[in-house]
Formats: sequence, C-alpha cells, structure tokens
Amino acid sequence: MSARVNLFWRTVVITMTSLGLLASINQFFYLNIFGISFINNSFLYLMLAFFLPLVFIIIPATKKKEYKSVPWYDVLLFCVTIVVTTYFSYHGSNIINQGWEYQAPLLATIFSFVFWVIALEALRRTAGKVVAGIALFFSLYPLFTGYIPIYFLQGVPFDFITVATSHSFGASSIMGIPLQAAGTILIGFLLFGVVLQHTGGSQFFYNVAQAIFGRMRGGSAKVSIVSSSLMGMMSGSAVSNVLTTGPMTIPAMKKDGFESNYAASVEATASTGGTITPPIMGSAAFIMVSFLGIPYGEIVIAAAIPAFLYYLGIFIQVDAFAAKNGFVGSAKANFKDVIKHIISGWPFILSLILLIYLLVIMRTEIQAPYIAVVLLLVISLFSKNNRLTWRKFIDIIFNSGKIISEILGIIAGVGLIVGGLSITGVSFSLSRELVALVGDNVLLILIAGAITCFILGMGMTVSAVYVFLAIVMAPPLIELGVHPIAAHLFVIYWATVSYITPPVALASFSAAGIAGADPIKTSLISMKLGSVKYFIPFFFAYNPVLLAQGSLSEIAIAFVTAVIGVFILACGLEGYMVGVGVIKSYFANFVLVISGLLILFPGIMTDLLGLLMAGSVVVILIYLKQKAKKNDEVNVIEKEIIDSKAK
Repeated sequence: MSARVNLFWRTVVITMTSLGLLASINQFFYLNIFGISFINNSFLYLMLAFFLPLVFIIIPATKKKEYKSVPWYDVLLFCVTIVVTTYFSYHGSNIINQGWEYQAPLLATIFSFVFWVIALEALRRTAGKVVAGIALFFSLYPLFTGYIPIYFLQGVPFDFITVATSHSFGASSIMGIPLQAAGTILIGFLLFGVVLQHTGGSQFFYNVAQAIFGRMRGGSAKVSIVSSSLMGMMSGSAVSNVLTTGPMTIPAMKKDGFESNYAASVEATASTGGTITPPIMGSAAFIMVSFLGIPYGEIVIAAAIPAFLYYLGIFIQVDAFAAKNGFVGSAKANFKDVIKHIISGWPFILSLILLIYLLVIMRTEIQAPYIAVVLLLVISLFSKNNRLTWRKFIDIIFNSGKIISEILGIIAGVGLIVGGLSITGVSFSLSRELVALVGDNVLLILIAGAITCFILGMGMTVSAVYVFLAIVMAPPLIELGVHPIAAHLFVIYWATVSYITPPVALASFSAAGIAGADPIKTSLISMKLGSVKYFIPFFFAYNPVLLAQGSLSEIAIAFVTAVIGVFILACGLEGYMVGVGVIKSYFANFVLVISGLLILFPGIMTDLLGLLMAGSVVVILIYLKQKAKKNDEVNVIEKEIIDSKAK
C-alpha cells in the first residue's frame, strides 16, 4: 500500500468497492434488494460513481513527486466525480426520455463539461499522456470537422455545448459500447482474476507446470511458458503477468543456463499471450462482445485454437533451443508430485471448469464469474494451505477496486475517441473510403490494419486500440467478406504485437529489467519466439476455420495441419528438428519456415505444397546426415589402417 493511501483512504476504497460489487450482483442476478433496480444507463453511471473516483485516490497526478497523503485537489476530484455521476444515475430516465444529449437542463449541462474533464484526467492517470492526448483531440473533433479540407474526414459539426452533452449523455461516447461491456461483463471477470490469485491460483499453476515440465530439457523455460500462459488467462495483462511470474521464472531459467536475454524473452512472449488466451483474455475481448452482439462463449471457442498455436510455437522453439545447447531438466518432480499438486489445487481446476461450463454451455457470461468467485471463496474458507482470512478478504476487495477503477478509467476515457468519430459520422466515411481505396484486395487492408494496430499499440492500451479500430477498420474488413469474429480478433492480435516488438515492447522491456538483460536484444528474440502471432491473424482472416467457424471435420483437419505447420515453422526458426538434429544450412531453415507458413494457412493446395517442400528438405537433410556419418566412419577406419601400418 502506497503512503498516500493511508488507513482512512484504504477503508474508503474497500467500502466503495464493496458497494459497487453488491450493486452489480443485485443488478445482474435480478435480486431487487430493497426493491432497487436500475435501467441500463443509470446502472453504468452508478458503476462510475463507485469506481471512477477511486482513480484519483489510488493513482497520483504525477509520479515525479512522493506523496505522504492524498492532496486536496485529488480529494476535490474524488468528491466532484461522485456528485456528478450520482446525479446522472439518479436522472437516468430523464436523460433518455427528455433527450439530454441534445437539450439538457442548465445544471446537467454544467456537469457534462465537468464529466468530460474528469474522463480525460482519469484516462491520463490510468493510460498515460499519449492516450489522453489522442482522446482529447478526437473529443474536440466535432468542433472543427467542418473545416478539414480532406472530404472523407469531414463530418457533421456541433457547437461546444452539444459536444459536451453528447459525450456525457449519448450512447456512442463515454457511455458507449466499451463502457457497456466493461460495466456489465468485465467487472465480474476482473474480480474472478483477483480472487484466483489471492487464494493461491498463481502458485498452483506454477507448481503444476514445474512438476510436469521441470524434468524436461529446458524445463525451467517450459515452466515459464505454461505458468505465464495460465496467469495471463486470469489477468489478461502482459506487463502485470511479467511482473507477477517473472521474478519466479526468470532466475530459474538463468540458473539452468539460459542467458539473460533469452530468459527474459521467454517470459515476455509467454506473458503477452495472456491477452489472447481464453477463457478470460483481456478487456478488449469483452468489449468485442458488445460490438458483435454475440455470447462471450463464442469468442472463447473462436480464440482457443490460435492461442494454442501461439504457445505451441514458443514451446517447440524453446525445446529446440534446449536440445541444441544440451540443456537438461532441473526439477526432480515425478508423476506422484504432479498428482499431489493437482489434488491440492482442485478448487482452482473446478472453478475454471465451472466458469467454462457457464460461458460455453449455459451462456451466462454476466453471472458466470460471480458464481465461480463464490465457489472459490467458500472452498477457501475450509482450505488448509490457502485459508481465506479476514485480512486476505480485505486485500481481495482492495485490489479488486484498484484494478476495476483503473480499467473503467481507461474505458470511459477511450469512449471519447469513439464519440468524436461517431457523432460526426466520420467513422462511417472512413470505413467507406478504405473499401473504395483497396477495391476487393483484402490483403492490402489487412496489411494496413496490422501496421495501424502496431503503431497505435506503441502508445495506447490494447483496449484503446481495439475500440478505435473496431469502428474504423473492422467494418470494411467485414464488408470485404472477412468473418466478423476474425476481423475483430485480427485487430486484438495485432494490437498486442507491440508488447514484444521494438521500439516500445513494454513486456520485453519489463522482463529485461528483471533479468538484467538488454531490452532491444530481448525484444528481437521475443519477436522470433512469438512469430506465430504475426502470421496467424492473416490466416484466420482468410479462412475462419482456425477460429472454429466450420464443420467439425473442417476444424479438425485445419487444426492438425496447423499444428504440423507450427512445428515445422518453429524448427526452421530455431535450426533444429527432432530426428534430424541441428540444421546448419540457412537455406534449409528458410525453406522450412516457408513450408510451415504454407501448411499453417488453411487450404488443401497450400498444405500439400508445404508438406512436399518440408518433406523434401527433411529427406535431403537425413540423407546428408547419414552420408556424413558414413564418411566419418570410413575416415575413422582409414585412420586406424594408416596408424596400424605406421606401427
């Protein structure tokens, strides 16, 4: 706990978080406690009233100064935010019925300007100056859109007051799709992630991974891959995953002989996959539910195969690297240890199974995480190793409030970007112009989208990039025939690429800091390890069968061939293949990489071509290896004959 959040403010955070969670449970389970229920916009304003003020208590205005207490101006922002959002929540029905978006009472109009400023300041504190600056620009866009000389960037202009009321009361700005998803679906999953960690979930996943993979060659790196993927599944944040599991996994890898750069790269690449790994994934996936209007369970199913292929690529490369360098496993665990850890961690396995069942089978994505949380807490009350104490419960509430307030602060501010483009109509004209510009060439718009995602991802959060491109880039992709889920997942995948790619590479840089490694070298190795993430979005955009969009036979064939493709791709990148050994020929490795990509792309012709190329290379390499072995044997015999004659 930081010095500024003393006992009093910690109590305030815990109290407001508790009330916010109780209000959400009352709303989502239709309990109507004390006869209280809310229409949708009143409920969202209420969630902001409970959580948005906490941003100004927990996160300081600047990190350059040490704070011993919460300064007066943060207390003022805290109080004003509560007043404004509570007022809006109370008048939720009037906002809709009386059209406050276009004509609001005087006090509501004044409050709309205040709310606008609050959203921007919360975004600056949670996501940084760059994102806040972008949001400010687009929130002001309706004021000068009529003066822009480029015709497709021109939109419907509005006066200053109408812009403020549209941002505060309209359904396409702060209160738009991103906040609707965050306020309904995301809060429960954030709570589940916190509870899972505080009841021993992270240690359980690490122990199981250590018991299963620790004995294998390069075992410590494989433990990092598995444990970081499981942790990422809970939090959906690349950097927090690195900071949580990195201090355990990176020293273990270095102890086993992995150099600092490589150890940091493994952790960074594995942690980055958390944002694309079901069942929780990142906040962007929950926003995607609202954009597409489909159950979250469908997104979980669609994202499963690409996420598996991503981690498979890392795993095979690490195995090949360990084989080349003669690394062996360090752990002494056996099958009994695996069973022991699984038995001791049955509550976590049960909670995940229950969560997946509720998401995929019952399709109750809003209630599902709360039910799983109750199960975990009840079991934890009777647990010997991770018993739920009062102190631990308070820590869970406090950390939940911290994470939820940060996410809502980001989402509310990012809504201003959507609002500026939507109320002017520019988002539609941009999409229309993109389609007209590329014609029927899907590849061009995919490349443009990938580059845009990557550039924006260097300065914005994944959710911010996704929200922006979901209204600009995804519609033209869908219009050109790309499957809707594929179009939106394409944006999410490429938005996360910047976490491991220079020049920013936040996950790689964070891991490098823990390992004492070079950040740029770490990022370059991370790019190679995470290579599947660069290619797989293009493949599922062309053929959504990799997203489980097809018949069972089509999905099975695509999955099997994709696994083979990833295996060959990884072997080519690392220069080692089981049965062949070290591949020293750069040309052979290049052909294997191309072959792997061809097989990874769903399609009979590409599969056959890739298999033919890879098979030819493998046969030639084995032949040359056998020939070299025979030559060595002949040379040894000749040497022995010469030596015997000399004697």
